[in-house]
Formats: sequence, C-alpha cells, structure tokens
Amino acid sequence: MNLLLLTDSHLEVLPALDLLPYTVQVAPQGDWAGATKDPHVAAVLVDACGQLTQARATCRALRASGLSAPLIALVRDAGLAAVGVDWAIDDFVLTTAGPAEVAARLNLAVKRRAAENDSADELIHIGELTIDPHSYTTRLRGESLVLTYKEFELLKFLAQQPGRVFSRDQLLREVWGYDYFGGTRTVDVHIRRLRAKLGPRCETMIGTVRQVGYKFVAPPGSRQGAAAAASVYDNGTLSAPDSWDSSLIASLAVIP
Repeated sequence: MNLLLLTDSHLEVLPALDLLPYTVQVAPQGDWAGATKDPHVAAVLVDACGQLTQARATCRALRASGLSAPLIALVRDAGLAAVGVDWAIDDFVLTTAGPAEVAARLNLAVKRRAAENDSADELIHIGELTIDPHSYTTRLRGESLVLTYKEFELLKFLAQQPGRVFSRDQLLREVWGYDYFGGTRTVDVHIRRLRAKLGPRCETMIGTVRQVGYKFVAPPGSRQGAAAAASVYDNGTLSAPDSWDSSLIASLAVIP
C-alpha cells in the first residue's frame, strides 16, 4: 500500500508506520496539491499533531479538490476533541496507535472509500446543479459553490428528495441531529444563505411551503422535474405547484 504523509515536522509522526510494509511518501502540507497527483496513493495522512487549524484547513482543501483516496488525520490525545465532521476526513488515528490498529483502520478506510467511489449514485445531478457527497463539493453551471458544512448537508438532504416537503423540526433532526438544542430559526437562516449563494436565477430551487416548511424544487427541464410533472397529471386534470410557469402547464395540458 502506498501512503502519502503530509507533515511539516521532521520528527516521526506515527512510529507504527515503520513496522508496517507500506511505502510512505512524505511531503509538506503546503505542497498537497502537487503531492496528491500520484494516482497510486492509496490513502492520504495529514499530520494534525501541532497546528490543528492548519491541519483542518488542509483536510478541507484536499476534500474540496475532489480527492478520491481516503483522508486520515493523525492526532494526539490532547487534540482529539478538536476533530469534527467539518474536517471532512474519513477517519483519524492517534499517534500512539499500534501497528495492528493502524493497519486495520487503513484497510477499512480504503475499502469503504472504494465502495463509495463505485456507487452508482455517487453524484447528485439536478438540472445545472451537481452535488458530490463524497468530496463535499457543489457546482452550479460548472462553478463551485462555497458552502459551509451545514449548508452543504442541508442542500444535499433536500436535493435527494425533490418535491418532498420537510418541516423545520424534521430538518433539524435530519441535518443537525437529535442532540441539537437550537431553535428552528437556525433552519431559516441557513435556507436564506443557501438561496443567496444559489443566486437569483436558481434560488427558487429551494421552495417555501407556508406554515409547513421547505422543499427542493427541481427545474422543469430536469429528469426530476419531469417526474414531478408526470405525477400531477392524472385523468386529464392538472394540478401544478406555484413554481411552475404557465408555458409548462400549457404544454402538459395537451398530453394525450
């Protein structure tokens, strides 16, 4: 197994690696863009023993770049509390871990990432919007959207079930988790920010259902939009959401 270790330290970061039959390439964290071009790298290890803020930024930049290999942070016990889901890593390994644990975590991470990369529904395509759940990247008309972790998770959750309406309480449970103690106002704030980042042309993708909650509105020309159109046409009658324009409704009304 070929590993890439990104570290700015000249000391041994993970001593157990010396006891395992792996080929380890070492590069400074600032050179991650060039070092990760090697297609034979099975996993990327990021030294998070010192500057936790820098390590977190490196991990997020790696994932945003579309890195497909597993991303693992190497941390000390004292820094473990700072590692969270916003690091966008696959796993972490304590620097005191033994060879057996390191090997097991690496093997599991590689197999899990391979299964994810082979998944047919890896990317979410809706109209001009593309969401990659594994690299935590979102593109609209080919341009990257800069989203926070919660904004990304909220958009992904809604986009995975276009047309379905979710209450604010449901979104809090599904996106923020059952242990979140904030109010439903948090959902409204994130929806507003998402719409602003989608821009005037695409902000209507996130629809509001008064006194209920929010839903993802697939563009009429997309496959999801066509499916929604078919579901509302029944026995010569048509009931369309407010977001549809009159030309689309007229075209559907003449379906034989």
